[in-house]
Amino acid sequence: MNLPGDGKIIRDIAAVLLAGLLAACGQAPPPAPGPVAAVPIAELGQAGYADDPAPVYRLRAADIVSVRVLREPDLSIERVPVGADGLVSVPLAGQILAQGQTSGEFAEAIARGLSASGLKRPQVSVNVLEYSSHLVTVEGSVVEPGVYDFQPGARLSSALSLAKGPSRVAKLDEVAIFRDTASGLAVARFDYGAIRQGTMIDPVIQPGDRVVVGLSGLSQFWQDVLRAVPFFAVFTNLQN
Repeated sequence: MNLPGDGKIIRDIAAVLLAGLLAACGQAPPPAPGPVAAVPIAELGQAGYADDPAPVYRLRAADIVSVRVLREPDLSIERVPVGADGLVSVPLAGQILAQGQTSGEFAEAIARGLSASGLKRPQVSVNVLEYSSHLVTVEGSVVEPGVYDFQPGARLSSALSLAKGPSRVAKLDEVAIFRDTASGLAVARFDYGAIRQGTMIDPVIQPGDRVVVGLSGLSQFWQDVLRAVPFFAVFTNLQN
């Protein structure tokens, strides 16, 4: 069943895309529908979707880390998860913000907390034991649908591999990624056949992504949304 206002949302999406393409016409000819280059094109709304892994990893809630304070076993932690609030409780140092920090930055913050509590010249190291925040849902026409752990930097092709690949009847040009962003829910459509040939972006997936193979498994509303987008690998934010 379509929700009230579904048609308006779809029309708005198409209008925004068309306006962006027309605005770009004065500088370059509009792109043709179909496979795109294997690198992001900002003019097509692809700038926010990396094709390369981040150079450094920043901690997220639910990641599990170890904290080692040199020559201070009572202050060291063998295994601790980053809390939902992004904090980790460290003996003597108290609650320290971990979310958004690299392991090195987090270690420095712990060292400052220990110094403030009277420990002289603390030497702290932090290691990521498990990327527990990194889950991707893969569903639709794949061999083994499910929710999978993945390593930072994994790509769309990796997510499909975790699900044992597309099924024999899968429509490879109907692969959708749904992603929550600061601007709302974003969605894009990919041609997995083109990805395998190296002619389309194989994007880096993010924690919480939902990958759907085959638009027929989606509600009519989402089928209409994705088919209203005339180009592959164009990411559209659906604002609330």
